[in-house]
Amino acid sequence: MKFKNALISVSDKTGLVDFLKPLAQSGLRIVSTGGTYKHLKEAGFEVVDISEQTGFPEVLDGRVKTLHPHVHMAVLARMDEPEHRQVLEQYKLMPFDLVICNLYPFEQTLAAKKPLEDLIENIDIGGPTLLRASAKNYHSVTVICDPKDYDWILAKALGEEGMGVEDRLHLAAKVFSHCSGYDSVIAETLEAPTGLKTMAGRLVQTLRYGENPQQKASWYALRGQYPGLHEAKNSSGKELSYNNLLDLDAAVGLVREFSEPAAVAVKHNNPCGVGVDASSLRAMEKALKADTVSVFGGIVASNFRIESSQAELLTEIFLECIVAPDFSTEARNIFSKKKNLRILEWDALALGSERLGVRKSEISKKPIPPTEFRSLLGGFLVQEKDDYLNETTSWKILGNTITEQVKKDLLFGEKVCGSLKSNSIAIVYEGQTLGLGMGQVNRVDAVEQALRRWKTHHPHVISPCLVSDAFFPFRDSIDLIAQSGVKTILHPGGSLRDEEVIQAAQEKGILMILTGKRHFRH
Repeated sequence: MKFKNALISVSDKTGLVDFLKPLAQSGLRIVSTGGTYKHLKEAGFEVVDISEQTGFPEVLDGRVKTLHPHVHMAVLARMDEPEHRQVLEQYKLMPFDLVICNLYPFEQTLAAKKPLEDLIENIDIGGPTLLRASAKNYHSVTVICDPKDYDWILAKALGEEGMGVEDRLHLAAKVFSHCSGYDSVIAETLEAPTGLKTMAGRLVQTLRYGENPQQKASWYALRGQYPGLHEAKNSSGKELSYNNLLDLDAAVGLVREFSEPAAVAVKHNNPCGVGVDASSLRAMEKALKADTVSVFGGIVASNFRIESSQAELLTEIFLECIVAPDFSTEARNIFSKKKNLRILEWDALALGSERLGVRKSEISKKPIPPTEFRSLLGGFLVQEKDDYLNETTSWKILGNTITEQVKKDLLFGEKVCGSLKSNSIAIVYEGQTLGLGMGQVNRVDAVEQALRRWKTHHPHVISPCLVSDAFFPFRDSIDLIAQSGVKTILHPGGSLRDEEVIQAAQEKGILMILTGKRHFRH
């Protein structure tokens, strides 16, 4: 099937001239619009203006060009239908067998932070209509919406086999996906209160496999102006895996919560070591030494530049990946000795930068909180991300006042605990995690796990703080904690047996603080 009649209207003109040259030499007739018409004429092509096709001028500053029966009859006519052919003959129309169209640059306009008026003008109307009509009639029309497809289409078109119906169906499916994603970005940007939730992604990478080798997997970035790991530069090491990405997400999700130098080590999607300190070197030491067993084979994230001193620490153990805002030349040289270590640079993690995951809408002028999606059989869940307000005014302190250091540790522990899979317990001391319990089906097991890790790795630390992500349903956990030497407990409260739990703490000489805010994470 050699192309005879093409309709071309594109915003992205990348590669268009090279694609069309051999087709034009084979006798392709080209009809085009506005800027595309001018571009092709300047490149030396013979081009028919869209107004000659429609018998009607482009009007309303180009808002109406292809929205005309003489265009859509020539696109939608099925050439295996005698009645359709008769209609085209009646109106002296030649059917289009090639349509090339991509849409007004709404996302680029959004990225440039243009005002609402400019965004509205970059909502394409005729383009999606033309693309959808062409895709619907894929039996007769080859439709192209992505310049990346030019090379293989040209090779097919000039080859002996030509474009087959399966090729055209593949391109048609891509068109509907492209239009759906385009509309999704617009809907999310304008924040339409429809009760519907749309989600569009662009492929970042096809992964080697998913959680296990038998599972296929791909990595997508949300379309629109959302920051994310897809922005990070992978400067060395192996390709990122599905599990690497999950662990990276857990690591950066916690490290971005801190306003002082912080390092987070993650293993199997759970933090296993967290450190904060005025000294970035000390913060890294705290994170790596929090649990020297669990950190092996893990992932480390920091919100500060990695210098040679931190790099020396990090290369003493086996790690899968390190992500930070920047790396010194000396640090990169040290890491270069670890051929499989993945090094990711992501400036959005830097201290003092705009908080990751919260963007300012140029339309509503109000912060839009980041959103979490979870798949279900036959559907998905949507929620705002949990937040930590770094304030203590709502705390109910059941006993003596607390020192500033203890307050800092409790706020630190609350963030760590909220990043662990529930049931979760975090034992912390002076900006370091000592023992973490997570993913347990009852809170006693979580407490036992955290206490065991504390006593194993940091037996010299006396009277640390303990934080729970949710309330204690019974006093059994308090009795167990009291035996360990912990003197301060923070948890949300809200159990039917709060009085029993509070009484147990008072009996054991434990200072208990109720926050009234749960940070449960399934």
